[in-house]
Amino acid sequence: MFRSLTTAATGMEAQQTKLDVTSNNIANVSTAGFKKGRAEFQDLMYQTVRSAGAVTGEGTRTPVGLQVGLGVRTVDVQRMHGVGDMRQTNNPLDVAIEGHGFFPVTLPNGDPVYTRDGALKIDAEGRLVTSDGYPLVSDVSLPPDALSITIGPDGTVSAQVPGETAPVEVGRISLTTFANPAGLETMGRGFYRETPAAGQPLTANPGENGMGSLSQGTLEMSNVKIVEEMIDLISGQRAYEVNARVVRAADEMLQQTANLR
Repeated sequence: MFRSLTTAATGMEAQQTKLDVTSNNIANVSTAGFKKGRAEFQDLMYQTVRSAGAVTGEGTRTPVGLQVGLGVRTVDVQRMHGVGDMRQTNNPLDVAIEGHGFFPVTLPNGDPVYTRDGALKIDAEGRLVTSDGYPLVSDVSLPPDALSITIGPDGTVSAQVPGETAPVEVGRISLTTFANPAGLETMGRGFYRETPAAGQPLTANPGENGMGSLSQGTLEMSNVKIVEEMIDLISGQRAYEVNARVVRAADEMLQQTANLR
């Protein structure tokens, strides 16, 4: 009887985690470059009452065993790195990656991090930086008298300056990819940190070695599909309710047992 209580409790805890992940997805439905998460589960160990193939008599064995499961556990929350919808902004500093790759960014302590959020800005030194002011590893700097900026699909950054008829190339944005992007550590604010599970970072120019190309004036939005999240929300809520009913049923059975005379 107590086994059913603890088993149902693990189910309630697992569904609570699923709802937590789903709520975070829904909250970030409009976050540029956000990648949805998916909670994944595994069944727990089993209590073996009788093994399959156990001898039951002379020349006879049980065709199946008797095992009772002890519940479920959350094994991981996988980040789904599918490409999100592209939104045209016509802002020359908005850059979307069409395909694989991340923008490598340098933190103030010198550590590299990676992001898909291409809402770039220009700091006081003329460098291309993120919304938090962190510069790209490519360290692209614009001249202070630049009239306009052009970012090509191959990452080439050009600026129109006074006195020049043709745009002047000022740098090139590179991209980084990993063998297992799902193994990256999510830091928040759209950044990811490399881990041994992600593999070694591979840096190349856009359009080379499997990297995606860049699209200026476009932002990659979240890859969250609100209809799918609402379905997950409803199914998680119903699964939680069913597990709660199991707890209530087990409690009622224990109460009846306790009232036996």
